[in-house]
Amino acid sequence: RKEAAAAQHDQMAGHLQEARWTVRNVEQRFSTIQLVAESIVRRQALFFDYGPMAMKPLGRNEIAQELEMHESTVSRVTNNKYMATPLGVFELKYFFSRAMVSAGGSAFTGTAIRELIKDMVDSEPARAPLSDAEIARQLVRQGLSVARRTVTKYRKMLNIPSSRQRKDWT
Repeated sequence: RKEAAAAQHDQMAGHLQEARWTVRNVEQRFSTIQLVAESIVRRQALFFDYGPMAMKPLGRNEIAQELEMHESTVSRVTNNKYMATPLGVFELKYFFSRAMVSAGGSAFTGTAIRELIKDMVDSEPARAPLSDAEIARQLVRQGLSVARRTVTKYRKMLNIPSSRQRKDWT
């Protein structure tokens, strides 16, 4: 009887230890997600103040260096994790983008270009929608060297129909 009670006690102690490890791992994971999210908010403060047009280029390696963790950890932490903001809900990955350089030498992001394309399409004349080539030309005039195929890719990402389809709607 004592042996059975001792075995049951040992088994329960093992389960308790496993539960403690699980709780500790969940707390560690939450802490890592929070640290990464806070770093993103600090680095993308202009986005939160002014919207997507103010998005700054940001790489996972910058966050990893700041937080002294491996870049793959930052990648894993930002995958399928979302942040509720006053501007909407965004996947943490949304805040990372490579730098593109304008003719004036300043850096901008694909997110900012997508927002410009959206604004151009929203304000285009209904009877004369802008083609991807014309949007690209207007961006170049603003000092943002973006190829027509990039405009097409971004337009599709934004679920904006082609200029022909937009014209047919009017």
